[in-house]
Amino acid sequence: MIETLKHKMTPEDILTAGFGIEREGLRVTTEGKLALTPHPPIFGDKLENPYITTDFSESQIEIVTPVFHSVKETYDFLESLTDIVISEIKENDQYFWPQSMPCDIPEDNVIPIAEYQGEAGKKARAYREKLMAKYGGKRQLISGIHYNYSFSEELLETLWKEAKCDRPFKNFKDNLYLKVVRNYLRFRWLIIYLMGCTPALHGSYLKDCLASMDDVGQDTFISKDGISSRNGTYSGYKNTIDLFPNYSSMADFIKSVNEFIDRGDISEAKELYAQIRLKPKNYENILESLERDGIQYLEIRTIDLNVFDKCGIAEIDLEFLNVFMLFLLLEGEEFYETWQQEAFLNEKYVAEYGLKSDLELLDHQHWTLKSAWAEDILEKIAEINDYLGLGQEECINTMLQRVKNPDLTYAKRLKTIMLKKGYIETNLDKAKKYEDATHRDHYLLQGFKNFEMSTQILIKEAITRGVKVTVMDPVDNIIALEKNGHKEYVKQATKTSADTYITALLMENKVVSKMILKENGVPVPEGEEFFSMEQARHKLHKYIGKKVVTKPKSTNFGLGISIFDKGGSIEELLEGARIAFQHDTAILVETFVPGLEYRFLTMGEEVVAVLHRRPANVVGDGSSNIEDLIKSKNQHQYRGDGLTSPLKKIELDDQSLMFLKQQGFTSKSVPESGTMIFLRGNSNISTGGDSIDFTEKMHSHFSEIALCAARAFKAKFCGVDIIIEDYKNPESPYGIIELNFNPMIVMHAFPFEGKERRLGYDILKTLGLLKK
Repeated sequence: MIETLKHKMTPEDILTAGFGIEREGLRVTTEGKLALTPHPPIFGDKLENPYITTDFSESQIEIVTPVFHSVKETYDFLESLTDIVISEIKENDQYFWPQSMPCDIPEDNVIPIAEYQGEAGKKARAYREKLMAKYGGKRQLISGIHYNYSFSEELLETLWKEAKCDRPFKNFKDNLYLKVVRNYLRFRWLIIYLMGCTPALHGSYLKDCLASMDDVGQDTFISKDGISSRNGTYSGYKNTIDLFPNYSSMADFIKSVNEFIDRGDISEAKELYAQIRLKPKNYENILESLERDGIQYLEIRTIDLNVFDKCGIAEIDLEFLNVFMLFLLLEGEEFYETWQQEAFLNEKYVAEYGLKSDLELLDHQHWTLKSAWAEDILEKIAEINDYLGLGQEECINTMLQRVKNPDLTYAKRLKTIMLKKGYIETNLDKAKKYEDATHRDHYLLQGFKNFEMSTQILIKEAITRGVKVTVMDPVDNIIALEKNGHKEYVKQATKTSADTYITALLMENKVVSKMILKENGVPVPEGEEFFSMEQARHKLHKYIGKKVVTKPKSTNFGLGISIFDKGGSIEELLEGARIAFQHDTAILVETFVPGLEYRFLTMGEEVVAVLHRRPANVVGDGSSNIEDLIKSKNQHQYRGDGLTSPLKKIELDDQSLMFLKQQGFTSKSVPESGTMIFLRGNSNISTGGDSIDFTEKMHSHFSEIALCAARAFKAKFCGVDIIIEDYKNPESPYGIIELNFNPMIVMHAFPFEGKERRLGYDILKTLGLLKK
């Protein structure tokens, strides 16, 4: 089999597989107690959200990644989901508990079982009530990582064709997966050792479980040599009796599970709490689907939440699991009657005594030193890696170091900290650390950083609210959004089917825009159009000393605009014209409207956000020159290239130097303390301006004007720029500067000053994907 892989597939293709992660976790209070509040409503119907739902308890969140074909994509999406959960529950002063074993928990009658809606919800609730009665609520709160894995179809078909067997492909695939399952059961003890992270319990857990551990104070109970109480006999979540399904063939497996059900050991197939599960195509009829459709993928349920990683599992561990699954496929087998019982004992011994240096395990009915056996397995994996050229040396060596030095295991590291700080404080410290990390980069969505920021905002909101997201083209920022059979294609967040192509073309042309606004009774500044510098030289003289603006005829993002609010000389006007012609073949000279500029963001029939865009500026400190003040202001966490950051860094270019000159300054001037110095006349965020939220402050009269302007173009998504002298006074003079298709939403979502606006929600409403 390995020769087939070597000669028929590339290393990249061998490592390509189907990956998915389910992560469970408790919502806890700031004191480390179970949060008894309902599942956050922002996540929507638990049975409809494909990404964020609940497990057993209303307090137990389960996050689910889609299927990806690389470890990195899977981990990045898992991090996105983790960040979303951490951010949303923070609103209720709650943390995402980083530990598999429960926090400070109440008695069973207080633990809230998950609530669901509809007929399917009644079944889900009834099943959980049965589990509560049979296993108790405290065990149900144990959380973990479920690692979902499938070999690529290319790999499976290659092996099938090379085997030249008479069996149908489905049967061949099932038998390969069953071999992997059997080998996983044999070697699962190694995963418990390498990734176990539950050496302790809180004093509120089951008393008979605490009796087997050492009371070290602070309501903390630690196992002397244990690695994973979650996988242990006493504290873990297992069936009431030990069950050993027959994995010899699919027919044997189905027969054995039906026997468990008939005997009353379990109520249905999904109550079989095996360390690895065969996953069907149809979850409603597991055994029938397995028989008819075959095994779709495998679900590994051994893995504890890794307290040392925000996502609950480290990326390097996921990389190792990938090559480990390949080892399970290639490793030979030896059958004997008690192999499953032997594997079960090894699981128990490692979970409860895995840190003992002289621990021995059963290997083919012979006792062998755990560490030596672990090194032997890792050596085999290293040989596979080398022979196939997989390039996975780093993750294999990392695991080898954990075997050689138990102090590097997650369990030992966690135990050391808990002996000092106690169970609750240790886990709360980690939860707070991960919350801080999430908040620090909250304007970025991990796994989608290659998208422009408006699209990231929309994707994040869609995932949060259970709208399915499909990436169509990351380079062009095109995604598909789907919920309840309604599908929309979106580009750059606000280019949608809701607006027509002609709407964008009309807005792009500033001359035509002014004509349409005039036709609809909306005042616009007077102006003149020029088509060449030669024409400008002949006609700009009449604007000398007058308050005007020069700008490209067709532009977005405020590029090429020069403002002469105190009038300009012919040289300055010509320079403004030259700058404008750099961005278009025609330019406009318009009357300058006094006042402050505001962006009104309209979606559907609403103004969803308003902000004042203060031109690029610095505030003097009495000792720094303007150039140094710019460098200092550019250190703000929101400032960057303006594409991967909410705000643009201020540039000291020709336009800003000219604007400083008009005010009597140079870049080396030292402003007085508290004095604001403007570096540009135009106030666009894309040229270094500040965004200041005015949504609640703005008089509704001006919001209605903005809506009238958007309606004139039949625009559903529009950015209306209005200069207003007094935003509080409906009688105040004003002028519409321009309308923008595909309006920037980042500046509203992450303003320099003021409230952050959840505009992804408004986009989803406008598109009809969420109820209004």
